[in-house]
Amino acid sequence: MLQIGEVIVSFDILEKKFCCDLAACKGACCVEGDAGAPLESGETERIEENYEAVRAYMKPEGVEAVLQQGFSVLDREGDRVTPLIDGRECAYAIEENGCCWCAIEKAWSEGRSTFRKPISCHLYPIRVARYAGFEALNYHKWKICTAARVKGYQEGIPLYRFLKEPLIVRYGEEWYEQLEYAAKEYEAGRLVERP
Repeated sequence: MLQIGEVIVSFDILEKKFCCDLAACKGACCVEGDAGAPLESGETERIEENYEAVRAYMKPEGVEAVLQQGFSVLDREGDRVTPLIDGRECAYAIEENGCCWCAIEKAWSEGRSTFRKPISCHLYPIRVARYAGFEALNYHKWKICTAARVKGYQEGIPLYRFLKEPLIVRYGEEWYEQLEYAAKEYEAGRLVERP
């Protein structure tokens, strides 16, 4: 692991290759799993502020889930997450051309919302763990993303480069430049993990 500012970064994020392949996975990350997308402080409010625009794209079942459960819920660990339809699919998931994606992001992409999507979705497959005084970024390997790993390997795209935009959104340009520098040093063998 390496440290950039107050963030600990797993070497997996530098090493692993990844590039979403929506044609192959069909947006399964919006459907699979046992809880909704993790939400950060303030994101429930951002969804609520933009809900009228988002709702226009949602499935009736998703609208009903939000009506019954609210804009977010608490998961088993007490963390705030998006509500689910029938305990499985994210309430904000939509289907288009045989693929799932996000009603929140669709509203944003059409200029109708000021909120793009939860940062946990934008950063996936990086998961952020919070500790006293720092955050840790780890790679979350999920079988539904096999096609993304294959495509990333074929195209030679490291995970940190695939997620450049959300990493900059989260930590800023300067932080990302330091990450890129560390990645080059690591690739050249000048940065090694301590035992």
